[in-house]
Amino acid sequence: QVQLVESGGGLAEAGGSLRISCSASKSVGSIYAMGWYRDVPAKQRELLASISENRGTWYADSVKGRFTISKDNAKNTLDLQLSNLQLDDTGVYLCNAGDVVDGMYYDYWGHGTQVTVSS
Repeated sequence: QVQLVESGGGLAEAGGSLRISCSASKSVGSIYAMGWYRDVPAKQRELLASISENRGTWYADSVKGRFTISKDNAKNTLDLQLSNLQLDDTGVYLCNAGDVVDGMYYDYWGHGTQVTVSS
């Protein structure tokens, strides 16, 4: 089992920045893949960014060049730096971990942190 707890959300102005973090109960360096998703009412959950065990990254076109995903082994967190925020970035940001144990894949989710962008 991997427990995930997000933090750092809040209110920011359009064009501004925020940094959100996800604290994991297992070493982030050993988790197969981790990512950040965004929930917006009446829309499908959207994968924004992901990072693999060897730190390979992927970004959705909607956030490429504005968001940066990273892992901090010392703090054991998955972080997402949000820059040049836009109104459409408002939503609940959820941390996801995909872990492989004894050949079985397990999916874990945090409860989310709210990010609200104002004009």
